[in-house]
Amino acid sequence: MKSPLVAALLLALALPAHAVQAAPPATAAAPASLAAESPADAAFRAIYEKEWAWRQTGGGEASEDSDGPANATRMPDVGAAAQQARLVVWDDVLAQLDTLDTKALSPTNQVNYAIYRDQVYNLAADVRLRAYEMPFNSDSSFWSGISFMARREMKTAKDYRNYIAKLNDVPRYFDQQTENMRAGLKRGFSVPQAVLDGREVSIATVSELKDPTQSPLYAPFRKLPASIPAAEQAELQAQVRQAISGSVVPAFAKLRTFFVSEYVPQARTTLAAEAMPDGKAYYQQQIHEYTTLDLTPQQIHEIGLKEVARIQKEMNDVIKQVGFKGSFAEFLTFLRTDPQFYAKTPDELLHRAAWISKRVDGVIGKYMTLPRARFTIVPVPPDIAPFWTAGRGGMGTYWVNTYNLPARPLYNLPALTLHESDPGHALQGALAAEQGEQPEFRRNAYISAYGEGWGLYSERLGIEMGIYETPYEDFGRLTYEMWRAARLVIDTGVHHKGWTREQALAYLRDHTALSEHEVTTEVDRYISWPGQALSYKLGEIAIVRLRGEAEKALGERFDVKAFHDAVLKQGSVPLPVLDAQIRAYIDANRAP
Repeated sequence: MKSPLVAALLLALALPAHAVQAAPPATAAAPASLAAESPADAAFRAIYEKEWAWRQTGGGEASEDSDGPANATRMPDVGAAAQQARLVVWDDVLAQLDTLDTKALSPTNQVNYAIYRDQVYNLAADVRLRAYEMPFNSDSSFWSGISFMARREMKTAKDYRNYIAKLNDVPRYFDQQTENMRAGLKRGFSVPQAVLDGREVSIATVSELKDPTQSPLYAPFRKLPASIPAAEQAELQAQVRQAISGSVVPAFAKLRTFFVSEYVPQARTTLAAEAMPDGKAYYQQQIHEYTTLDLTPQQIHEIGLKEVARIQKEMNDVIKQVGFKGSFAEFLTFLRTDPQFYAKTPDELLHRAAWISKRVDGVIGKYMTLPRARFTIVPVPPDIAPFWTAGRGGMGTYWVNTYNLPARPLYNLPALTLHESDPGHALQGALAAEQGEQPEFRRNAYISAYGEGWGLYSERLGIEMGIYETPYEDFGRLTYEMWRAARLVIDTGVHHKGWTREQALAYLRDHTALSEHEVTTEVDRYISWPGQALSYKLGEIAIVRLRGEAEKALGERFDVKAFHDAVLKQGSVPLPVLDAQIRAYIDANRAP
């Protein structure tokens, strides 16, 4: 008999899937010719192709973690008027989608429809709730995104000139963001004051820059392509130095003044998302956007408590295994303070991460089909490292945070590496990009519940792959799983139940072996970024459950590599869609 909590989760997964006829997930079907399209399929394609083209050429470009189209010569237009204009477009698209007869769509397009409609719904909802008036949190910000512009590939002189033009547009972009934040402050819609202490450091790092050639923004110009004549290279280098000194640095200085003198003093003194204007609707939308489910905060809170209790028992078993004589709290203190568990230099941490990645390379082919793309490992840029998480990965790059080494325990590194590189985000993103039969709105999208659920599942998969070599590393895996379970409790505790910051800090500190630095940065992240932390555990629960169902239904016919391929070939999908697709995979592979 299912518990009420599990039943609630399954209901949230199952109900939307009833409207989706699963497309065969095991093999990639060749694209149907346009001439063979049904009228419904043609109408749907016309809608999403038009909107996607508009979005990619600048219409829907605004995002706190994106600097716009690759060939843009300016930063995004994030002003209130542009935001509302986007809402008009997306509301119109939703109205058009609602006129379609979804039952007349092909099975593949029924899946595409479910994904696309939810994507546009979330874009519209964010504007409708004026989320753009809070364009940063303690983890991510529009100004930190400037640093990552330098990582975009540039080959021609035109590419470099476009980049310089965007740097010169930073003052206008920052001014728009500032006006949006002022509007948020006026109505009580802001990041809580309690998590803003010291956050101007990442702004100051740029605003106090004296030598533009020492900026990460200058890095692409240190060695320009030989195809660009020497005289033009010198001209480009002079222009980028001027853009950094004359545009970027003053814009950061102006932003810092606003942040310190206006934003922090006027920021709200409450913590809960539900305490803001339209707070209950805002938090419920954040839950939907990041989990793709419509569970209530209370249901999620209870799921978290249940997971915390289960994982705690497994952690206690590891403590017995290593023969530690003392309480759970004393064991955590031992892990947080014993020098054997910490790297002495940034290079040591990076080298250990690389070694773990190469050990994964030796076995991963047994578990899933590999993408063509590879990834590199680089340290997190110093201007954002103090408030960034321990690591982050995506297609092409695994960032490892080498700031404050006593806060980066080595026993957590295997789980972190599995999550952020292969078989986690780097692999998942690379495989998604290869799904050429899927529309671009699917290949270029990232759905947190799917992506982060897969990342956490990848940590668990490390057991089968033999990546955890010591009981301490296995405890690190469990502390990472506990961390994600505790997020369900803390996020809903803060934003729905009115928890204080001290309650949240104590809960994470008492249940995980995270360092005190990580405990603080993570809790502040949950306080300032409602809902995002919920995606990991709920996504992993769904994948683990689906694997269990596949193993039970298929018996000896179950193939772990085929199962993982079926999950990964979806790209990035809402959990109800993944549920329907994997059930179709199970049905297709049952014994005749």
